[in-house]
Amino acid sequence: MSGHSKWSKVKRYKGALDEKRGKIFSRLSKEIQLAAKSGGDPDTNMRLRTILLKAKEVSMPADTIKRAINKGTGAEAAVALEEMVYEGYAPAGVAVLVEAVTDNRNRTAADIRSIFAKNGGNMGESGSVSFLFDKKGQLIVKKEAIGEDDLMGLVLDAGAEDLKTDKNDVYEILTPPENFDKVKKALEDKKIATESAEVTFVPKTTVVLDEKKAGSVLGLYDALDEYEDVQNVHANFEVSDEIMAKLDR
Repeated sequence: MSGHSKWSKVKRYKGALDEKRGKIFSRLSKEIQLAAKSGGDPDTNMRLRTILLKAKEVSMPADTIKRAINKGTGAEAAVALEEMVYEGYAPAGVAVLVEAVTDNRNRTAADIRSIFAKNGGNMGESGSVSFLFDKKGQLIVKKEAIGEDDLMGLVLDAGAEDLKTDKNDVYEILTPPENFDKVKKALEDKKIATESAEVTFVPKTTVVLDEKKAGSVLGLYDALDEYEDVQNVHANFEVSDEIMAKLDR
């Protein structure tokens, strides 16, 4: 998602935590396992460290985290996992990127194609919509945590490329992927908490949706997000807070 709908989705995610705790733990376990392939020490593996912070936020059990790390490092036997990206279009011409982790790419591709088709969308070929997105580090900080000038100086010195202040109560920090770890660490060193911090796909332009179109697009979005192999769904649409509030009732 993009714009206001992005922050609304964060709230929806947190609100549904208890209902979806098992699925959230499963996704985080896969992320931890993949990150731990580069080393099981979070002090030297920033990708792992970032995911472990997410796990802590949702009270993921320590033994579950340990098993996932061990599977990633090879200390425990594990099914081989692959990271895949699927592309397609939702209703209203909205571009969609789907990040998945799978142990069977043929099954996952067929299932995601079916989800697109059943919800008014079309799965495309590789490259069909990815050009509409930039891969960026994205960090969200509450405005109450720090002043704009102080944050600007801090993150630009650490390698950020942009600080957006047009959201009501948060700053959006964008970085090149290779500088994400440096910016994240700069914030940590100053004890500045992030609402979210990830390397993600940021749309270059967005499609503003009315209530009817938003309902159709969110139907596909949520169906993809519910699929067990899907880790993240990115789309280039924007929905007002007022419409999101109506659709969430």
